[in-house]
Amino acid sequence: MKEILKYTFLDNTVEAYLLVIGTVLLMLIIKRLISRFLAGKLLGFITNENISQKKIALLNLVVKPIERFLIVFIAYTALDRLTFPEIFKIKFYHKHINTEDIVSGIGVIIIIVVFIRLCIHIIEFIAQILEEKASVSNDKIDNQLIVFFKDFFKVILITIGFLLVLRFAFNKDIGNLLTGLSIVGAALALATRESLENLIASFIIFFDKPFITGDLVKVQNFTGVIEKIGLRSTRIRTEQKTYISVPNKQMVDTIIDNITLRTERKVELRLELSLSATAEQLKSVSNEIKRLLQQQKDITNSIVYLQDTGKNAHIIAVDYFTVMPQPFENFIALREVINISVIDLLEKNKIDLAAKSVDVTVQNKN
Repeated sequence: MKEILKYTFLDNTVEAYLLVIGTVLLMLIIKRLISRFLAGKLLGFITNENISQKKIALLNLVVKPIERFLIVFIAYTALDRLTFPEIFKIKFYHKHINTEDIVSGIGVIIIIVVFIRLCIHIIEFIAQILEEKASVSNDKIDNQLIVFFKDFFKVILITIGFLLVLRFAFNKDIGNLLTGLSIVGAALALATRESLENLIASFIIFFDKPFITGDLVKVQNFTGVIEKIGLRSTRIRTEQKTYISVPNKQMVDTIIDNITLRTERKVELRLELSLSATAEQLKSVSNEIKRLLQQQKDITNSIVYLQDTGKNAHIIAVDYFTVMPQPFENFIALREVINISVIDLLEKNKIDLAAKSVDVTVQNKN
């Protein structure tokens, strides 16, 4: 038996192969227990809630990435105890690189990639826990900050992963690389000034809070709901249900009408009536419009008056304010009801619009 264990195959004994295989198999057996234990400790560090309440989130975001990392790490560590077979050592690139270096580098890259993916999943898991806590309160700013910093830390982790690959897989000096990158970064900063301005503007938006996710805003010629505030741009779902991205710098520099923060929403209606309408008719229709507006529970205040009269038309001004916050669909429906009702009142009082009574005279100079 000892002779079999000491038998050498490809520069390694059978005992060494069995030890590696046994270590990997043992990890495959206990990986779920270890990953659940570590995930539970992570959850306990974040919140005091029962682990069972977060079972699905743990399985999807934490447990499986931990399992993958444990398997890859243990497999790489175990295989590293084996001697790379001399027969497979083939040198490349003027004999400065051989297959052993390439295999080792690939292994390091896999470990770093799996580790960075694990860290990203942990950030997503922590963000999900924090979002559930933040959803209890009515303040949407917490949710907005969580999404922002989740994306921000993902970018940082990917950058760190790239530097680790250069350092441990390609044996590059990160210190010199960072020095070189600082010079290149200064040049890139000038070349990508607009992107940096958008990044800075995103921080201004988060701390100055002119709007938050879920607000209905009017920016430039678009009106829509803020769906996401990113590192570079703000995503808006318009009234036409299109999805637009506005650079954060423009969101900071331009004038934004935050409709959600309005205490009331004003509607202006101008009725240009025919000059044939009598004073009694105008007074009657004005009073009826006032009563119509007072009957609407979503209208908080209104004013109806004869604004002007002249050679072309009598103008009745109808201004009313609706409650806020109010879904835009409800606001449009209310305006439609008021407009149709006003037309109906004009018909009942036998009052024509000014455009209906305009006479067009064509003169022939010949």
